[in-house]
Amino acid sequence: MFGDSSQEWDSLCAEIKMREWWIHVGLICIPLVAVYLHIPPPQLSPALQKWHSAGEVFHFRGKKVFYRDSYGALGSSDVVILLHGFPTSSYDWNKIWEPLIQRFHRVIALDFLGFGFSDKPRPHRYSIFEQASVVEALVAHLGLSNQRVNLISHDYGDTVALELLYRSDQNRTGHLTFNSLCLSNGGLFPETHYPRLLQTLLKDSTILAPILTRLTNYVIFQKGIGEVFGPYTQPTDAEFWDMWTGLRYNDGNLVLDSILQYINQRLQHRDRWVGALTSTFVPLHMIYGPLDPVNPHPQFIRLYQQLVQRSTITVLDEHISHYPQLEDPTGFLNAYFNFIHSF
Repeated sequence: MFGDSSQEWDSLCAEIKMREWWIHVGLICIPLVAVYLHIPPPQLSPALQKWHSAGEVFHFRGKKVFYRDSYGALGSSDVVILLHGFPTSSYDWNKIWEPLIQRFHRVIALDFLGFGFSDKPRPHRYSIFEQASVVEALVAHLGLSNQRVNLISHDYGDTVALELLYRSDQNRTGHLTFNSLCLSNGGLFPETHYPRLLQTLLKDSTILAPILTRLTNYVIFQKGIGEVFGPYTQPTDAEFWDMWTGLRYNDGNLVLDSILQYINQRLQHRDRWVGALTSTFVPLHMIYGPLDPVNPHPQFIRLYQQLVQRSTITVLDEHISHYPQLEDPTGFLNAYFNFIHSF
């Protein structure tokens, strides 16, 4: 009888001690998590600081939008505008910037709202339509509304370019006049687009998204970005860090779930954007890295060839993946210059 009571007492004491242990762990973890969630963004590297210092801002509906505008080739009036992808920024174009300046009169790139050095409002309903209006506003701000412009786009920027194309071709409300459009590795077709797991969780989970955006750290980011580069064309540690710094600037990690609604918008407005692409007479080119897990080969490029028959295509070396302008800048430039000289 007394033995049973002793065992019950020992069991109760052990349970109390275990509860106290978990309380202590919680008391330690709570401030650590609080500190982690308020870690300030990293300092800009010298290279990223140079890019930032060379840029300017204009205001779009009360929000600051970062852009770069470089004057280049004398005797040319050609203008090229560069539209970056998700989740990075205009700095994606840094490896081809100088060669473009040598060819074009003006080379322009911006950070979309929610990206890079632009404002990242929250809460905010980010949309492809708004980003297209941002581009049109920049074109007007720079006095280029009556100028025929060449667009180069990548990933997320491809869809923004298609909305601009729709406005220009279909309903004549556009404020940008195309001279040409060069696309690269964008999820143009929902049926051949395979977003990463974290992207799917962020775009579809209203409960998990606010937690995941706050818990996203450099290690998770580096792994995710590394998966969409080829095995032989991985960014350097410094390049990974610059991408992460651009994302964290102005707490950009906290708006990822809102921006990722563009994947759902692509599905909802597929007819509008794919229709604009298939019916346009604007000179078109696709530069494609075939190792892309997001828009895999050969499904993506076969569907593109089938639907966009007026477009020319460059498929880069088999080890080039989702970021061709960074993985193979020379191949990307050669393909683009061949295209731009063909009409």
